[in-house]
Amino acid sequence: MLKRNSKVSAEFSMSSMTDIIFLLLLFFMITSTVVQTNAIKVLLPQSTKQETQKTIIRLTIDADLNFYVGQGSEKDQPVAFEEIEPFLLMTDAKADEMYVALYADESVPYREIVRLLDVANRNKFKMVFATRPLED
Repeated sequence: MLKRNSKVSAEFSMSSMTDIIFLLLLFFMITSTVVQTNAIKVLLPQSTKQETQKTIIRLTIDADLNFYVGQGSEKDQPVAFEEIEPFLLMTDAKADEMYVALYADESVPYREIVRLLDVANRNKFKMVFATRPLED
């Protein structure tokens, strides 16, 4: 039997609430490391002259879908698409670290660029896209 003047008090335990908060914190910390940002990484040229030991190969596609390769101060040489991969492999064997700079005319179909990206990806080459600055 309950007394009329007795107070009923409900106690709330904070320990269960802190456990839930701790588990949520762990969940968000772990899942945030899985998320990859979709950032575009661009290698920008430096304004001062610097000597570099990295080999840079120029790969050019003109508006008529002709392919050219060049290295350093050499003049670009016309090549067939099938000759690009052996040329890059031969140059990569001679160099410690190699970058392929892709110069593509803006009218080149995307499928041609994807073909070159596929060659670079298959051989683990580092590729850089050359662009021009925006005009005012």
